[in-house]
Amino acid sequence: MSPDQARPTRQVDGYRAGVSALFFLSGFAALIYQVCWQKQLNAMLGVDALSVVIVVVAFMLGLGIGAVIGGRVADRSQNILLVFVLIELLIALYGAVSVKLIAGITGWVGSGTLTTALSAFAALAFPTILMGMTLPVLVIGLDRRVGNIGDASGLLYFVNTVGGAVGALLVGLWLFHFMTIPQVVLMAVLANILVAFGGGALIVGRRA
Repeated sequence: MSPDQARPTRQVDGYRAGVSALFFLSGFAALIYQVCWQKQLNAMLGVDALSVVIVVVAFMLGLGIGAVIGGRVADRSQNILLVFVLIELLIALYGAVSVKLIAGITGWVGSGTLTTALSAFAALAFPTILMGMTLPVLVIGLDRRVGNIGDASGLLYFVNTVGGAVGALLVGLWLFHFMTIPQVVLMAVLANILVAFGGGALIVGRRA
């Protein structure tokens, strides 16, 4: 293979590695949010099983809806990586106010278990839909770059899942021993911002 032929291959490999690293961090932040919001709801509802159900159902439903929306948005987008950056920034913005927002919404609606559960579920719908959009957006973007949607989806799903597992373990086994929920959520916010900056760097590098 000549140097001219090897250069595009190196660029594709570098792009794939960069996107994978960003999606690892994205999954890392998402599971930190999930654990923190569940812990917050547990403190508010006083029923651990109910808080788990609310968060898990909200995440599953939001991820499903977001996947549908994300696929349609990606199909119509010329700059998919920019769409991903904007999604991560929106997640960071919501995460920055999420603890107070969830407490405020549930407190405003009422103190009953059912009303608190429904209002908390509604409060989690927006960020989980955004999180669900990220996978199809990046899969379609990487497929356009690499030309193998099976490879793209498998790789991104793997790194995102590993990132989420690391985030959940880090929070559950270590961070909550010396940090409050707002402080841990701030870590996830910073991770989202880092992902957005990394995505911006990839956009600039690709254009260069």
